[in-house]
Formats: sequence, structure tokens, C-alpha cells
Amino acid sequence: MRKHTFLTIPVGRDAGLTSASIGLVRTLDRLGVPVGFFKPLSQPHPGQSFDRSSAYLEKTNTLFPPPPIPTAVLDAAISDGTVDDLMEEVVQRFEELPAEQETVVVEGMVPTAQLPTAQELNGSLARALNAEVVLVARPSESSVLAIRQLLTDAINRLPASLIEIKPAVILNHVDLEVLAHELGTDPSKQQLMLERLRAVLTAGDSRFELIGLIGSNPDLAATRVVDIVGELQGEVLVPGDMHGRRVKEIRLCARNVGNLFEVFKSGTLVVTPGDRSDVISAAALAATKSIHLAGIVLTGGMKPCTKTLNFCKDAFALDGGLPIFEVSTGSFETARALTLLNPEVPVEDVERVNLVMDTFARGVDSEWLRDRCDTLVEKRLSPPAFRHRLSKMARDAKKTIVLPEGDEPRTVQAAVRCAERGIAECVLVGDPRQIHEVARVNELEIGDGIVIVDPAHEREKYLKPLLEMRKHKGLTEERAIEALRDNVTLATMMVALGEVDGLVSGAVHSTASTIRPALQLIKTAPDANAVSSIFFMCLPDQVLVYGDCAVNPDPDAEMLADIAIQSARSAKAFGIEPTVAMISYSTLGSGSGANVDKVVEATKIARERAPELVIDGPLQYDAATIPSVAKSKAPDSPVAGRANVCIFPDLNTGNTTYKAVQRAANVISMGPMLQGLRRPVNDLSRGALVDDIIYTIALTAIQAQQVEDAELKQ
Repeated sequence: MRKHTFLTIPVGRDAGLTSASIGLVRTLDRLGVPVGFFKPLSQPHPGQSFDRSSAYLEKTNTLFPPPPIPTAVLDAAISDGTVDDLMEEVVQRFEELPAEQETVVVEGMVPTAQLPTAQELNGSLARALNAEVVLVARPSESSVLAIRQLLTDAINRLPASLIEIKPAVILNHVDLEVLAHELGTDPSKQQLMLERLRAVLTAGDSRFELIGLIGSNPDLAATRVVDIVGELQGEVLVPGDMHGRRVKEIRLCARNVGNLFEVFKSGTLVVTPGDRSDVISAAALAATKSIHLAGIVLTGGMKPCTKTLNFCKDAFALDGGLPIFEVSTGSFETARALTLLNPEVPVEDVERVNLVMDTFARGVDSEWLRDRCDTLVEKRLSPPAFRHRLSKMARDAKKTIVLPEGDEPRTVQAAVRCAERGIAECVLVGDPRQIHEVARVNELEIGDGIVIVDPAHEREKYLKPLLEMRKHKGLTEERAIEALRDNVTLATMMVALGEVDGLVSGAVHSTASTIRPALQLIKTAPDANAVSSIFFMCLPDQVLVYGDCAVNPDPDAEMLADIAIQSARSAKAFGIEPTVAMISYSTLGSGSGANVDKVVEATKIARERAPELVIDGPLQYDAATIPSVAKSKAPDSPVAGRANVCIFPDLNTGNTTYKAVQRAANVISMGPMLQGLRRPVNDLSRGALVDDIIYTIALTAIQAQQVEDAELKQ
């Protein structure tokens, strides 16, 4: 029997029902609530034949909802007066949802000229599914008076079936700056604003409960260049990074270049006639200044001369490449068409879909939802719940993390976002002028929560401590001075001396460049025999831990057991109750050989050293993780079919497996997170995204807190 069902219903025009529905799914998932999604009745938008909400959830690997009842069936039921019979089919489909989805978000219908009876249908859905109603409203003005009037009018117009139980209300697309001024609070304190607005609104009308306040976010409208190319039916001349670059502003460039300098900003889509080689060349120059233009639209059906493109090709190739495409329409006609683009998020734009869902999740009262769901049991740790937990634990830890690649653009962006979210105080090591320039061109503000350290002024400070730490290795002053010219080494000294709590590097350095100074200066923890690594593999429905996939090429049985124990403890520290599988090509004696023997011995050692662990091996990967395989291959194993910590026998197996799963299953992998050091140091992939760096910083902050807690217990 299901614990709870929420039915989302729009009030007013352009409320954003789809955004609200998938946003509620994300919010509940982050709370660890087993959530499902159900769109009972199809209501496709013009020009599409699929349900957009379900498609978004499928693309983000969140859920795979059943298809809704087709529009033709709905129209026939309305025409024949058999809506009650239709509701029976709705209930049947609802009951066929997976039993583990204890809470279900159901998306209602939107009133349109073609469906004026939508609210009556919503009432039928609420009754048939015994659902609690969540009203989604978009106020035309962000004032208390306008919001109160909108909700009062909406409640008065709704069918009685929709307000029998006090409905919840989510306000969408609110100008938080305007509302905050009226409420006398800080617009960044969204939950406080929600509480104050709730108190003001319910004082005059207790027929609803305000549970969400979603601010306007211009990034939600930042369309990918590739989608604009499709809508304008453009011809791509230079593809560049058209799948990754986003349009935040559109500027028509028809003036002399001397009057266009303010146009060239990150996120700008430049619209210019195809024969304006001066504008194209100026855009190339901007690219060399780390200005990430969104792209260039060449109008009038004119292609630039080959010499111009050849002259600029190296500049356009920077940072993935500047997209350039041509359209047959004139400049003004093209600019007008750009203002009339379809505002809906394309299903293929997974990044933007996730941003919509995350924006909604941040603005909803999670505690209200938790109480309503009638469950506090977190049966699984989903990737969104895991990321949410990381952020919260890091915020609670309040640690300082040093970033030796301080002038690298992704690193600067990650530091700014960490500071904004309170994940950690970040120390950027690098030339202050260069760091501020990177921030400027990327429209970032380096404020509280970020410290800049100029290595040129700090190296002398660490010379004597470095000589002392490495005197047993015969380090000379000349070689120490040379070593400190490396910012990673300098930053590692900061960690070793306790000036900062941890280090994150690797965006432009190799793994060896990050780990070697840590091994030399920080060394291993007292309870660790070696340094190893784990990845957190964020599969669609759970998070698995893989170790070791980055450090030790061929560990012996003793080291493999140590890696298993370290990995299990790390998993538990991050909210994953470890069930450990020692991976091999053999399952519990089905094969033989030296490699299998090593895993058998490692399992035995790990059990002796950590008898509290649930651990078994050797197990093949499918037997370890797939219940149906486990039943036939290892029916008596306490681990088979339910392992969430997989320990690989060597680096070749581990690294290959993690990359194969990451790419083939299209999952996020967080790591490598190093374990076994006295103080946390973590490596990044050189292809790391900004979010990868943010969550690695969070992991490092949490590790630092764990080190501190362990030291206090000693």
C-alpha cells in the first residue's frame, strides 16, 4: 500500500506544471523517499507526440514512468460521458506502478482552449487516486498583495474535490529580490522568505499551505547553441562546443568593431552578416582572452571567406571550440526569430533539465514533504540524495580546502559556487591578478569564503619546514627551493602544517603530481598500510563504491584487505551501509589460479581484521551486484546480489570497470577519493567538470572532519 500521493495542478497561466512535477520528484528523491511518477492522461504540446515530463525523468535516469493514456481515449471519454470508466483505467495503471515506489507524484492536466474541463478532470484524478493536491501558481507580480489575490481567486474557482483537504501551494517564477524587500529579509535566505510569506498569507486565508517559493533563474532559459541551430534550420560551419555552450544573451552586431567591445561577454550569441570579417576576427580575439562566447550566427546566407576562417581557426578551437553557423534570413529577421524560440527545455538537454529540477528542489520545504510522506526510513541512497548529503555534511564541517590550480577557470568557478553554498572555504593558490581576471571574464565574484594566496610571496615561509621534513632523504636547500616552485607542493605543505584542512588538485596536473607530494609530506594514517582510492558510482537507483581504481597497480593480499577495510569505512562515513564484495573472475571457488587465491586470502584477512564487516569473496561482478545471478551462483552468500562496495583485485580491472560502467551506463562517478593519508588530498580528472570539482571539495571537507573526529577520540 502506498504511503502518499501528490497531484500537481496548475492555477493561472504558464504556471510551470511540468517543472513543478519533476522538481517534486527530485526533492523527494533527495530525501531518500522511494518516489515514483505518473502522468495518467496524455496532453502533448503542439508538434510533439510524447509526454514531456516522463521524457525528462527518463533522460536524467531518474525514473521510467509508464506511458499516459492517449489523448484520443480521453477525448472519447469526455465526448461519451464515460470519464468515470476512464478513471478506473487510471487506477489500474496506478496500481501497476512498482510496489517500492511508496510515494508517487502525479501530474494533472492544464486548462487550455482544447481542454476547458481540465480542472474537473483533476478533481476526478484526486478522488480516484486519493491524492493530496499541490497547486502550482505563477504570480504576475511578486508582491504579497498580488500573490494573495491570485491564490484566493484560484481557491474560489477550484472544484470542491480539489480543496476537500487543505491543498499545498508552490509559487513559481517569483522575483525574490522584489519579494524580499517587501518581507524585510535577504533574498538569498529562501527558506526564511518562505516562512515569512507563509505566515502573512495564511493569517488571512487558512485554506491552503504554502510549501514552496521558487525564484526566477535566468540560467533556466539558457538554451544550448545546438538547439538554436535546429530551430533556425542553420547550416553549421564550425560545430565547436555547440552541445555545451549556452546562450545567455543575444546581440545583433552591425556596427563598427570599435563600438562592439561591450558585446563580447561569456554567454553572448553574436548575430552578424556573413561578410563581416571584422566582427568574426574580433570574436576570435575575444576567445583568446578566455571570453566564452556562446556562438556566432552569420546571416543573409553569406559565408565568410576561407581566409578569415583559416586566420581565426586556432582561436575558435580554444576551450572546446566556438560554434559558428549560417542562416539564410537577414539579420533583423533572424534576431526576431531568436526572440520567438520555443521556451520549453529540449528533452535532450539533460543538464538544463537537472538545473530545473535542482532549482525547484532548493525552493520547496523539504521538512513539510518528509512529514507528509509518513516515512522517515531511507531505504536507498539515490545519487541526488547522496549529493545532497555530501553538501550538507560539508557545510556542517566548515573546513578550509586549498586549490593549488587557483587560476584554472573551472577551479575558480567551483570555488565561487562552494563559497556561495557554504560547502567549504576555498584557498586559491596563484597569481592574484590572473585569478581576478579569470573571475572577471567568467562573470564571477570572488567574495567571502575565498582566500587567494600568492605563491611568490609565500614560498620562503615553507622552505625551513620542508627541509626539516625531508632531511632524512638528504634534501638540499636548492632542491627544496625548486620543489616549492610547484604550487601543488606548496599547497601540500599548507596541509601538512595544519594551515588548511585538505587539498584538491588534478584539473591540469597528473595523478602522480598530486599524490607524490602528499606521500612525501603528509604520509599515511596510523591505521592504514597504504594509500588507495575509491569512486562513488552514481547509478540511476543507488550509489556504489568502487576501489581501488586509481592508485595501486597490483596490491598483494595484505594490501587488498586493507583497501577493502578502508573502502568500507569510507562508504559508512558517507551514509552507505557497506556490503563488501571482493571481485574476481571466480565466484566462491568456481575458478582457480594465483589471482583467485590472492582474493581468497585478502577476504580472509579482512574478515579477521574487521569482523564487523559484511564481506564475501571472491565474487564475479554480476554475482555480486545482480540478485537474479546471485541466486544461481552464490545463493548462500550474505553479500551476493546486494553488494554496494566492490573491491577489485588490481588497478587494471578496477580502472577498466569504472570507466566502462561510467560511459556505457551514462552515470556520474565521483572521485577518485584518496584514503589512507593523515590529511585528505584528492585528485581530479583533467576532464573534470565544475560540478565534479565542487563535490570533490565537499568529499575532502568531510574527510577532514572525519580525521578531526578520529584524533579527538585518541
